[in-house]
Amino acid sequence: MPSFVIQQKCDGCKALDKTACQYICPNDLMLLDKETNKAYNRAPEMCWECYNCVKICPTQAIEVRGYADFMPLGAVVQPLKSTDSILWSVRFRNGQIKRFKFPIRTIPEGTAVPDAGFQTASDNLNDSLLRTEPGSSGVDDLPKL
Repeated sequence: MPSFVIQQKCDGCKALDKTACQYICPNDLMLLDKETNKAYNRAPEMCWECYNCVKICPTQAIEVRGYADFMPLGAVVQPLKSTDSILWSVRFRNGQIKRFKFPIRTIPEGTAVPDAGFQTASDNLNDSLLRTEPGSSGVDDLPKL
């Protein structure tokens, strides 16, 4: 199910020109209604359900209702971000709550090592090997097609 904004909780990120959900949405679906200062999903059918907007919303005003194979019908998933982890809370229809905590990246943006430090074997796009193979595969040599 696509993301949707709970209008009663949304404060439009204090009426700035661009909301946090607008900034983070990879598909440019979230917009700010200038009259109401509330965010909304302009094309729910195009939503990837990536949860980026849900995770970044400072007022927890955005939700995505999961599919039945992911979580039971009627349950709601809400993430809470901290500096080193995300705590996912699943609230079931019967009121039961389960929480799952996962670490997040803690290195500064832009400091990730390209190719994870492996030597680049080839920049040839027609090569059957991946860019950092065979080193990243843990073997000395891989067969070529």
